[in-house]
Amino acid sequence: MSFRDDYLQGKIAFDEIYTLTDEWSFSDELCTLREYLGLTAQEEDIWISESDEALEEFLNAERNRKVLFADLDGTLLDDEKRISDKNRRMIKEALKEGHVICVSTGRAYPSALRQARRLALDQPDCYLSCYNGGQIYSLADGKLLYSTGIPFETVRACYDEAAAMDVFLQTYNETDVLAAYDSPLLREYCRIQALPYSVTDDVVSLMTVQPPKLLALGDDHEKLERFRRRLAEVMGEKITMFFSNPYYLEIMPTGINKGSAIRFLCSYLGISVANSVAAGDAENDMAMIEAAGIGAVMCNGEEALKQKADYVTTLDNNHDGAAEIIERYILNRRS
Repeated sequence: MSFRDDYLQGKIAFDEIYTLTDEWSFSDELCTLREYLGLTAQEEDIWISESDEALEEFLNAERNRKVLFADLDGTLLDDEKRISDKNRRMIKEALKEGHVICVSTGRAYPSALRQARRLALDQPDCYLSCYNGGQIYSLADGKLLYSTGIPFETVRACYDEAAAMDVFLQTYNETDVLAAYDSPLLREYCRIQALPYSVTDDVVSLMTVQPPKLLALGDDHEKLERFRRRLAEVMGEKITMFFSNPYYLEIMPTGINKGSAIRFLCSYLGISVANSVAAGDAENDMAMIEAAGIGAVMCNGEEALKQKADYVTTLDNNHDGAAEIIERYILNRRS
């Protein structure tokens, strides 16, 4: 832990910076003082160009700055895919007080971006983690901050297993949903998500970069469970899998999930993970519920998720449950 981390978590007083500066001066450390203390470039600039007092004031503001990682479906949105006036108002208040909002969803980027814009989150201090953490964007300027993907050979192997078990599998390129054959499952998914799709015998031929995820769809949950067990047996640690709902099996690059997105974005922003709050309802939210400083689960969420939660809402996604989390853990308005 650095001086910055310890100070932001309230473990040490600001005056400790002087002791650590002296230690660095008389040490053989090859890193800079900023690196030794864990300060950001902005914090170093404030310290040098202004004063010790200015740095302390800035860090005190940072100590109170929080980041909310909010799932969309079943959490921030109601069952009709709408956001309530109160949820919208609480998000606006959180941003006004200097906090950060990150939409954290399994949706594809075009669909997730469309929802974020509907929520008026295309502004500073707003971020988007889509494909379950496979890609992370700054919503103010559309900048891609992080991206990963599944190797093409693994994609082909998963499609081979899906064909052998008669499981429908789809993936994504920059613009389209990709599938090996047409299906009512594909058409319904793309209708709901408002996404175009392409069908080809070789989905990899329509990709220029490794896809952020694969998605197995079906109306038979037990069949998808058997497919998950088969892929786990064949692929081992090459992939990570979890359900976003009983009929969507998410297949991700190894180690990538909504929890890894929390660790990346907090590090990028210089916000302690202890100051992160996650809000979710489904299995694909498990990693972020466990990773966040506070893991809050909707009362309409899955029971296994509630067992891992620091807090379970009294209100569901149709009755301002997300606003309850924001008020309690971001705005600190606890009754």
